[in-house]
Amino acid sequence: MVQSPGPSASTRSHGMGARQIYEALREQILRGVYGTGSQLPSSRGLAEELGVSRTTVTVAYEQLAAEGFIDIRQGARPRVASSLLGHELTANPPKRFGPVHLSSYGERLRGTPRWPDYLPNTLKVDFRYGVLAPSDFPASVWKRAMNAAMAQRPARLAYDDPCGSSRLRQALQGYLWRARTVRCDPEQIVIVNGSQQGLDLCARLLLDPGDSFVIEDPCYRMARQVFASTGATPVPVEVDDHGMQTEQLAGVAARLAYVTPSHQFPLGGVMPIPRRHQLLEWAREQGAYVIEDDYDSEYRYDISPVPPLHSLEDHGAVIYLGTISKTLSPMLRIGYLVVPAEFLQVFETAKQLADRHSPMAGQESLASLIESGGYESHVRRVRRINGERREALLTALKRSFQGRIAVQGAEAGLHVVIWFNDLPRSRETALVEAAQYAGLGLHPISPLYHRQSGAGEADRVGLVMGYSALSIRQIEKGVEMLRDVVARL
Repeated sequence: MVQSPGPSASTRSHGMGARQIYEALREQILRGVYGTGSQLPSSRGLAEELGVSRTTVTVAYEQLAAEGFIDIRQGARPRVASSLLGHELTANPPKRFGPVHLSSYGERLRGTPRWPDYLPNTLKVDFRYGVLAPSDFPASVWKRAMNAAMAQRPARLAYDDPCGSSRLRQALQGYLWRARTVRCDPEQIVIVNGSQQGLDLCARLLLDPGDSFVIEDPCYRMARQVFASTGATPVPVEVDDHGMQTEQLAGVAARLAYVTPSHQFPLGGVMPIPRRHQLLEWAREQGAYVIEDDYDSEYRYDISPVPPLHSLEDHGAVIYLGTISKTLSPMLRIGYLVVPAEFLQVFETAKQLADRHSPMAGQESLASLIESGGYESHVRRVRRINGERREALLTALKRSFQGRIAVQGAEAGLHVVIWFNDLPRSRETALVEAAQYAGLGLHPISPLYHRQSGAGEADRVGLVMGYSALSIRQIEKGVEMLRDVVARL
C-alpha cells in the first residue's frame, strides 16, 4: 500500500488545529492511502513537518484512536487499526465538474492496451518470455560491487551527468567492442532506465504526429506502442526466417525503422548481410534512422555471432540499443544507447528533462563488474545454463508432440516459437484459458502481429515460449501439461 508521510500538501498551513489534522488523516485512512496495519508518522515528526505543537498532533491521534481508526502504544508509532481489516471503508469522493481533458498523447494512450507482465503470478509453470531465474543472478558479486559503489563518498551529493556515469560509459565502450565489434566513443553512450526508456527517447526525438515508422511484423509490441504514441503511423514489414524482408522497403517513406536484426523478436531470424546493406541503403536514401535493438545478442547456441548493423554503417544512420535485462535482471533498469555524435546534445537534454539521470549506484556497480571481468564471466555462465534449458525444452517438445508442431527461432535467445500444425487460430483463446485453468502460463504470438488476424503463420496457433526463468524439471513438467491441455481440446 502506498503511504504518504502525512496529510496532503493542500491541508498544510500554519496554525492547523487538531481537528484539521484529524480530518485529513481520517480521510487518508478511508481512501486507503494508509493501509490496514501501516504506520503513521510519529507525533513529534508530524508536528515538526506541519509546524504545530506536538500536543496538537497528540490530540488528533487520540481522537482517531477513540474512533477505532488507529492503535496507539507507548514508545511506538501509531498504526492503522487491524480491526478495520475486512470492513469496507469509504469516503465521499470529491465531485468533478466537466469532462476529463487529456492531451493528444494522453488520448492515444487511453486506447492502448496494457502489457501486464508485472502482475503477480500464481501459475505452476509459466513460459513467459523476458523473465529470468533468481538463482541465475550473481547476488554475492553484485552485492560486493554495490557495497563498493556506496562506500565511495562523492565530493557532494548533487545531480550528475544526464548521459550517465563516465566510468560505466568507458567500461561499456570496451565491452561493446569485445562482445559486439561496436566502435564508438564513450561520449556517444547514453545510459537509460532500461531499453524501454531508450525507445521512448528515440520516439519523441525522431517522430512527429503524422510521420511514418517502419517496424517488423510480428514485433516487440511495446516498441510499436511507444512509437505509435507519438501520433506516427506504423508501416509493418513482414518477417521470415531471415528477419525483416527488406525488399518490401522499396518505395516506403518513413522517418525511422525499428529492427532486431541479430535475433528477430519473436521469430528468431538473423538478418543476413545483403539484407542489412539493403536496409542501410534505404535509410540513406530516405534520410531515415534505424533503431537497432540488440536485446539478447549474448545468447547464441547454434550460430556464430553476426556483426551488428552499427558496425556496418559509417554515416550515422544507426542508433544502437542494448540492455542488461536479459543477462543480469530487468529489475535493475539499466540500458544504453549508442547515438551518432551529432545527436548527443539533444539526447542529453531529453534525458535530463525526463528524469535528470539514471540512478548512479547501479551504474557504478555495473562498471565495477565489467572492469573486473565478472560481467563477461557471468554472461558465459548463464549462456551455458540457458543452453541446457533450451535443450531440455526442445527435447520435451519433440517427445510430446513429434511432428504436430514446428519450432522456430531456437538457435539463439531465451525463447522459442512453436506453431501447432493441427490447431487453427480460432482455438487460441480456448487453449490459453484451458492451460491457465490447469496452472500453465501460455503466451500466444498473435498480439505481436500488427493486425491480430495476422499475416504469415498466424492462421494457426503459435506460442512464444520463454524458458530462462524455469528449471529443467519445470520445463519438462510444463510441456507435459501443455500436451495434456492440447489433448483435451
